[in-house]
Amino acid sequence: MGDLEIRAAAAEDVPAIVALLADDPLGALRESPDDLAPYLAALERLRADPNQHLVVAVRQGRVIGTLQLTIVPGLSRRGATRSIIEGVRIHAEERGSGLGAQLIEWAVGTSRREGCALVQLTTDRSRTDAHRFYERLGFEASHVGYKLPL
Repeated sequence: MGDLEIRAAAAEDVPAIVALLADDPLGALRESPDDLAPYLAALERLRADPNQHLVVAVRQGRVIGTLQLTIVPGLSRRGATRSIIEGVRIHAEERGSGLGAQLIEWAVGTSRREGCALVQLTTDRSRTDAHRFYERLGFEASHVGYKLPL
């Protein structure tokens, strides 16, 4: 994995990121790779916010993974800042290679440097492989999550 680079996502990475997001049964229902305009607009909003880190893992010029890390200042836990990891995706050919762990290690390290007291993430209840992966990395299933589509 010597030539792996984890860097901020750029506009030219958006097609590959969206393809990664769409490359599973859940993502295939939610994402629209044929219309990149909303993704490009979202990237601009993310880039304008210093608390947002959308990164890609690149090897030999090819995007093979992505995640978004959000830094959230808070009042609870004695004014603790926390981070949220979202949108973790690894190219199908790279799954099982250790790349996912490297991306999560990057996110945890960045969270520490940002002064976060806690790193949290959610994963769909149907993603049992992801649950085992996060638990191997030390995450605990500690809460029940709810969503309200708007």
